[in-house]
Formats: sequence, C-alpha cells, structure tokens
Amino acid sequence: MSAFGATAGGGVERQAGSEADHATRAWFTAWLTERGFTVREDAIGNIFGLYELVPGAPYVLMGSHLDSQPLAGRFDGAYGVLAAAHAAHAVVRASAEGRVTPTLNVAVVDWFNEEGSRFAPSMMGSSVATGKLALAEALAVTDTAGITVAEALGERPEPVPGLEVASYAEIHIEQGRLLEEAQTTIGLVHATWAASKYRISVNGAQAHTGATVMEDRRDALYGASLLVVAVRELTELLPEGALHSSVSEMEVLPNSPVTLARQVNMNLDLRSASEEVLARANELLAEKFEEIEAKAKVSIERRLTHAWGLVDYPAAGVELARDSAASLGLSHTPIMTVAGHDSTNLKDVVPTVMLFVPSIQGVSHNEAEDTRDADAVDGVAMLSDVAARLVGGELYRGESYRLS
Repeated sequence: MSAFGATAGGGVERQAGSEADHATRAWFTAWLTERGFTVREDAIGNIFGLYELVPGAPYVLMGSHLDSQPLAGRFDGAYGVLAAAHAAHAVVRASAEGRVTPTLNVAVVDWFNEEGSRFAPSMMGSSVATGKLALAEALAVTDTAGITVAEALGERPEPVPGLEVASYAEIHIEQGRLLEEAQTTIGLVHATWAASKYRISVNGAQAHTGATVMEDRRDALYGASLLVVAVRELTELLPEGALHSSVSEMEVLPNSPVTLARQVNMNLDLRSASEEVLARANELLAEKFEEIEAKAKVSIERRLTHAWGLVDYPAAGVELARDSAASLGLSHTPIMTVAGHDSTNLKDVVPTVMLFVPSIQGVSHNEAEDTRDADAVDGVAMLSDVAARLVGGELYRGESYRLS
C-alpha cells in the first residue's frame, strides 16, 4: 500500500481526493473484492467492504482511513484499515470453519478525509455518516485551489440505504511514546483529551516594509509571531505535560516581500487531559491576546471551531478489549488518546472498541513514522480476536445504528 503516494523520505503523501488517494482506494477495493467482500461507496466517499454471515443482521464495522497528511508516514490510518481488513477476513474464515458462531455480519471501512489537511474539517467521512455534518455542506468544502470535495471525489454512486451497524472497532498507531517506553504492546483507549480549537485572525495595516516609520507600524505578522511564541509558552505556565499547544496553517496577506502584513490567519490548538487545565489555558490565552494587541498595535479575532471536554469510550468495550488481550497473552494498559480518530464519532452511536499499538519514538505525521513489525502483527491478532467476539454477539443488545 505504501507504494501509492510514496515519498523520497520513505513516507507517503495521499491527501484526500488526490490521485494517490484514489489509487490506494482502488487497490483496497480490489483486495476486498478478491476475498469475497461486497464493496460499496457512499455519497461522501466512505468505502465499505461487506461480508454477510447472517442474512439480514446488522454489521460489526472496523476500519480507519487511507488519506494522509502532506509528507506523512505510512502507518497513520492505513495500518488500521489493513488490520481491519485482515481481521474481518479472519472472522470470515473462522466462521466457515466453524470456529466462530456469528450472530452479526462483518464490514470494513475506509473513512474519507479523516486527516482534514486538504479539506477541513477532519474526520469528514465519519462525521457525515454519523449525522454530525451535513452531506451537502461537506461536499461544498473547497481546498486552497478552489476545488470542492464533490469535484475531488468525482462521479458519485446512486444513494443506497445506510449500513446498519451494531458495533465498531478501530486500531491505530499510538502517535506518542507511552506504550514504547512502558514496553507494552496494546493500548486500551478509554478516553480522549479535552480540546479547544480556534481559527485566529490577526489584523493590522498594510504598509511599506522600508519606508514606514517603526512606531507607525501595525504589522500583523509581528503580532502573529508574538502569538505563536505565547501559545507555546502557555505550556510553561501550567504543570509539566498537562497542556499541548500549537499554531498551524499560517496564511499571510498580502504575502509580498516589500509589504507589511495586513492580516495573518492561522489555526490554534489547545489540548489537555484535564478540563480544569484547559479552562485555565483559555483564560491565560485571552490575557495574552490583550497584551499582544497593545504591543503590536493589532486586533485579534478568534473563532472557536471545535471544543470538547474529556470524553469516555464505552466501558464495556474497554473491558472486552482487556479480556481479549489477556486471553492472547499480550501486555496491555489503559491509555487516553490525544489525537482525534473516526472512532470518536462512532462511539457516540454504537458500542466501540479503540486500540493502540506502539509508535517508535512517538513520531507521527512525519515520513519517519514507524511501528515494529511484531507490534503491528500482534495488533492484527488482537483486532481479529475482538472482531470474533463482536461478531459472536458480545456488546450487542439488539440495537443498531443506520449510518447516513
């Protein structure tokens, strides 16, 4: 799979709807078809591989995403899709051989545009599928070149009834180094960090870089630079490791070599495992804004784009995963996720299991991203066992959710 969108640095680049992304999706569709899965694609580009074991029953769904960040690693998302595909196929074989008695069907999914690097917001496909984002709104989103999601996806299939899902499972690389440092194979994700995400505009006045008197300058880029530093230094004002902060995707206007910036637009991201710490960080940020506005003679606008508190994953799913890991003799530990995943959408509508395998040195969204083969294979074994349990009816209480 890593041959699609391969980069010189050993990673991949296949942003959502790109030629490389489409090529990967075509390869994945062929892989599923060759193994007897029925493949269908929904209106937002999610690809489902369906295998019916019990006619008319809902599906146990597993998967992740195949799109990537620019100059990204091979494992983020793609490992979860491949692991899910192998786990689903293992359940199909086990059912045919009488080693699993299914009460539910099994399906694999590649969620469209999880990364959100080309088209915002992230987790787009699973957001539409779970009714959190309107299809029309998602299809109308444009990239920096003005290409819409609808145009990037190309001709869409005829609408089909949404999939009836009984439960969901996802496995992912950790994207941190807690598991590696603890020499633990499986992370049992039980909650996600709280977060506040903003779209920031620093507004100044366009002027000549050479001729404008220094005291008259209202340089938006200077103000933005002060803000970048202040956001990083917020982490030093709070307990060590309690806050993650960042500024990204900076747009400078007019971005001319001889003109002071009139406006700088950027994203600002605060995350913490403590809602109290996050609240304090937001208070300190507001104070920093006032200081920067006075010092740089600019105004700062902020729009909260995403916010959530500490959110738990279903306890029953964590317990099922713990039993599975113990039965396989795999070392395991409870862990929180700092990053967002498609499972954060699915857990709100169906029983969900989220698993991590170690990342080498915690490197992610980078061509050097890597996971040991042994850990990757153990993760597939773990997900296969979880899938067999779910297909056998564990966590199922007779209720399902129809995806949009």
